[in-house]
Amino acid sequence: MNIVLRQLILIAFAAVLGLSSCASQKSVQTLDDVSMTKEKLGRHLDKILADSVLQQSNVGIKVVSLASGKTLYERNSGLLFHPASNMKLLTTALALKRLGPNFRFKTELVTAPEVSHIETIDANIYLRGTGDADLLTEDLQEMVDEIASKGIKEINGNLVCDASYMDDLYWGKGWMWDDASAWYWAQISALSVNDNCVTLTVKPGKKKGAPLQVAMEPATSYMQIIDKARTVGRYDSVARDSFKVLRKWKKPANIIDIEGGMWSGSSEREYIIDVIDAPLYVGTLMKELLVKAGIRFNGEVVMGEAPDSSKALAVHLSEPMSASVNNTNKESDNLSAELLLKAVAAERRQQPGSASDGISELYKLYDEWGVDSSSYYLADGSGVSRYNVITPNMLCVLLQEMHKDFKIQAEFKASLPIAGVDGTLEDRMKGTPAEGKLRAKTGSLRGVSTLSGYTTGFNGEELAFAIMVSHFVGSTSKIRKVQDRIGALLSIYGAGNVLSATHRDAANSN
Repeated sequence: MNIVLRQLILIAFAAVLGLSSCASQKSVQTLDDVSMTKEKLGRHLDKILADSVLQQSNVGIKVVSLASGKTLYERNSGLLFHPASNMKLLTTALALKRLGPNFRFKTELVTAPEVSHIETIDANIYLRGTGDADLLTEDLQEMVDEIASKGIKEINGNLVCDASYMDDLYWGKGWMWDDASAWYWAQISALSVNDNCVTLTVKPGKKKGAPLQVAMEPATSYMQIIDKARTVGRYDSVARDSFKVLRKWKKPANIIDIEGGMWSGSSEREYIIDVIDAPLYVGTLMKELLVKAGIRFNGEVVMGEAPDSSKALAVHLSEPMSASVNNTNKESDNLSAELLLKAVAAERRQQPGSASDGISELYKLYDEWGVDSSSYYLADGSGVSRYNVITPNMLCVLLQEMHKDFKIQAEFKASLPIAGVDGTLEDRMKGTPAEGKLRAKTGSLRGVSTLSGYTTGFNGEELAFAIMVSHFVGSTSKIRKVQDRIGALLSIYGAGNVLSATHRDAANSN
């Protein structure tokens, strides 16, 4: 049995180091060669980090044993790096700590208290949100169905969109001006739906010269499509190279321009486009659903605030906070992260919730963990901003503290992508010892790549790690491959101890 176990470790170790099976037999021969003591782990990590792809880059890394709290390896762990989406680890930890895993976001349609539930409402109705990042058109439809079930057939007031639970700064501090017209930069608003985006499906016409076939989901009058593109021949490279689907962003407008040409043999393409003035988008969808349900609406969709005292017509409650945290980390959802940050501010500080108040709560949390607030800088909740600078030490402190908090440990760890299984790690570390057991948050900006989370060594020892790389050009995939080798190596930490014990047991039985 010890021989089989040894061979498994040899194969895994060879895979981590990128060796062929033949090379592994020559270069890894003894139990001592594959033992993952702290010292040997350090030497193997040094070899991985000597990869020429990192020659011009800055690298910070820290590995900690969760059982002992001891540092197993570190390099530049006190230096500052842009976290990219590793910033979401901070935001989701804060949301779980301050609001709890069972907190729910409320979206409600209300009216003046004196209005009775009769067929006609001669007053404004108010659509009020509290930052539910996962609200969908289907949820609005359920609210409309609830209204219809009360016998309401006509509304003679306006539909007032109330996003006052949070401030009206729709972008994060330090976001770049040219990051626009894409789902991952969607506007931040307490009243949001469908990630504040629409999805366009575009395919060529049936013959050359024909207009393109364009469909929008949800189908709404809120977005205007100007389709100047045409179906072109295979060799019309000028038209095909100029093809684009883009919302007007230099002078922001809810107008999507489709230009250039699409070859008649092209397959269908999908584009997710953000909207501006997100609350009015939600209100417009609600109005359209009311009309579709046969409820006459004779007012306008406008911005405003609901009265302090009001009567509920329909209410939608989100899934528990744990579900929002899960979506934020698994899918690296920027809008979700920013809304979580402002929700903490609104609940723990004051309304309207602001990113700055949410950041203050993050500083307070790290103060509680004993981290000097003058040693780092935070700007947003998602990591889009390059103003954020933190250290691998800070990430490991967070991972250790969340591991120790049994009230929310499970929800936090479950939200992290699993290597080779789901989320942003679905296609990474497949076929390595990390597959299925390493859980970590990815992060990526131009010239920045981060990976931080948990894994379990071969002997069952749980580890926390943070890997931060910055200042590189070219493909991020090469940096990720180095990170993946580190993740796989950490996932066989302690292998030598297991092998040695098995070897001793076999020897004693002879």
